[in-house]
Amino acid sequence: MEYESFDYSVTDGIATVCLDNPTQLNALTFKTYEELETLTRLLEDDGSVHVLIITGTGKAFSSGGSVDEIIGELLGMNGVQLHAFTRLTCNVVRNMRRLRKPIIAAVNGIAAGGGSVLALASDFRILSENAKFAFLFVRVGLAGSDMGAIYLLPRLVGHARAMELLTLGDTVSAPAAERMGLANRVVKPDALMDEALGLAHRLKDGPRYAIGVTKELLNLEGTMELDAALEVESMAQARCMQTPDFHEGFRAFMAKEKPRFNQKEPAKS
Repeated sequence: MEYESFDYSVTDGIATVCLDNPTQLNALTFKTYEELETLTRLLEDDGSVHVLIITGTGKAFSSGGSVDEIIGELLGMNGVQLHAFTRLTCNVVRNMRRLRKPIIAAVNGIAAGGGSVLALASDFRILSENAKFAFLFVRVGLAGSDMGAIYLLPRLVGHARAMELLTLGDTVSAPAAERMGLANRVVKPDALMDEALGLAHRLKDGPRYAIGVTKELLNLEGTMELDAALEVESMAQARCMQTPDFHEGFRAFMAKEKPRFNQKEPAKS
């Protein structure tokens, strides 16, 4: 797959999206959203990719929507056109959360506006010490309800902290992000991609089917009652118990060896 608005590569089962417009702090354009929506939808059935990394070049992860190529254009749109755009941006997040493959945001610098939500929608957030978050929507007269931010953020930092971040739009440093649960870890700038790739390889070499089920149920069970969640988990775990990976995991555990997962889904029963 080739894309115009970002660099895309696949090496050893790990795909990397690199936002590469550093002179504009990797600002997002209509084209970026369109291509991210396409990519995140197609990756579900792409057997060559097992983990996705999203990062940026230069001083920014992404500064959010481009002032010239998005913000200025939105001011001249009617309601139908505006809703079509916001649905597109939300589809990117929907695809990211539905993708049964892990997504790692390697946040190299400022992640603001829509850029901050791309990091939120990822499964892991590895931050450079130079990274910052800024949920700037209120700064331009918009609600914090952008691209699923109101759904995603409280699940990471709690309701009270999410209210603060989304209504004040203050900048959050990397150490503060780690303390409040926005970051899985913070590393030196020159170690960022090594850390992200190391995590990606661990995930790729793990039981991919089981990891995909775990992500799927983490999304699903947040709105369930306990009895329904337990029933879903019982069925999902029974399926995982039919996989060769489960047998291999037990064999390796007993032999005190590193498991060699074969990544196959369970046979239909």
